[in-house]
Amino acid sequence: MLPRVLETEAMDTPDEALDYDSMDHAEVNRAFVTDLLAAGPQNGEILDLGTGTAQIPIELCRRLPAARVLAVDAAEHMVQIGRHNVHQAGLDNRVRLEQVDGKRLPYGDGRFTTVMSNSIVHHIPEPRHVLGEAWRVTAPGGLLFFRDLFRPEDDATVVRLVDTYAAGANRHQRQMFEDSLRAGLTVDEMRQLIAELAKDPGTVRATTDRHWTWVARKS
Repeated sequence: MLPRVLETEAMDTPDEALDYDSMDHAEVNRAFVTDLLAAGPQNGEILDLGTGTAQIPIELCRRLPAARVLAVDAAEHMVQIGRHNVHQAGLDNRVRLEQVDGKRLPYGDGRFTTVMSNSIVHHIPEPRHVLGEAWRVTAPGGLLFFRDLFRPEDDATVVRLVDTYAAGANRHQRQMFEDSLRAGLTVDEMRQLIAELAKDPGTVRATTDRHWTWVARKS
């Protein structure tokens, strides 16, 4: 198994934000929203942790007219582009963006009926802090839906995944994807984290050739 190589916690340069936003995430985002909606009804306020440039909240709101999302990210330039994307999509009244550190959320206990996140965990050196905060701000009976890349077993698999899923990307974008793969947690590592939080590790499973997904209801 490859060792975990940490990635920058906040992708906060203009070039990183622009290159991230211009990558083709459409298929991944559609799959995320499809699976989120299949996990249960989305009522009340939704929190998106590590929203990047707000592509997933936009996709969710297009498919769920009642959705209201608070989308947060630690990176200033991601949030700036996200606000532009939300405005262009005509969703200013349904998606609000804030620059917030996911490890220290400034929100009350149980505020959100759903907490979702795509690809925040691999950015965090100690992800238990983000997971614990996500659990704290989720309402009783609420849904937690997290998805991220898992770290491949060897270099050959990293190369294959980059060549498959970033084939049309520029050099910087390909490197960002590779760095994210190498920074990811394995399914077993994620299950161990969930167990340490006294939650069911069986709620984490591999869902694609490069993603794990954690789906849980807060009792």
